Amino acid sequence: MPSELRILIGLVYMAIASAVQAVLLVLLMPWRNLRIRSCNYWGWVTGRFCTWLSGSRVSFEGWEHLDGDRPAIYVSNHTSILDIFLGIWLGPVGVVGVAKKEVVYYPFFGQLYWLSGHLRLDRGDHGKAMAAMRELERIVKAYRLSIWMWPEGTRSKDGRLRPFKKGVWHLAVATGLPVVPVVVAGAQRVWPKGTTRLQSADVHVTILPAIDTSGWSARDADEVVDELHALFLEHLPADQHPLAQAA
Repeated sequence: MPSELRILIGLVYMAIASAVQAVLLVLLMPWRNLRIRSCNYWGWVTGRFCTWLSGSRVSFEGWEHLDGDRPAIYVSNHTSILDIFLGIWLGPVGVVGVAKKEVVYYPFFGQLYWLSGHLRLDRGDHGKAMAAMRELERIVKAYRLSIWMWPEGTRSKDGRLRPFKKGVWHLAVATGLPVVPVVVAGAQRVWPKGTTRLQSADVHVTILPAIDTSGWSARDADEVVDELHALFLEHLPADQHPLAQAA
């Protein structure tokens, strides 16, 4: 199926599915917890459908570590639009997303993300970003939610792993939640950044065992984040390593 046709089908699907879900979210407006969980169910269907529509051949390792009964912080690398659909498909019910504020400009998905009560960070305003993080800590504890985030802060242009920001350390220390790494290999080939070309590719997702973060508060944030970054590199192919390390 041509790329343009697949993209058109995806946009039509997102328009219809998002409109239906938006009505439900408006009805649930007083209850943020229910809005988040409702969109998790929507994400299971939408994420899986859009992943299939992309033509990707996705394989999984460590699926058992996606434990909806145990709140956790899921962290994933970000190289493609496909990563977003993988995230909303894989995230257990009761997971709240963390994304940059610009996500609201994504057609259909962004408006639904905002309505559902997921977190948008203003990375250009430290005060607002920290206030939003404190609000996230509050709702995670109040509703026993998990968190899904992309610690690179923005999408990689070439598929190579970017440095991790320290937000994952701050959230783990504040919430006491374990960290579950979700390593995505090969997604950068599915929809290259800056193009409208979809191409079939093999994508492998490795969900690693939960990392106990109870001792992180006594450790240097940079050291912890560097260790987590190195763990991702262990499970990524060489063409997704930073250039200096891949040489």
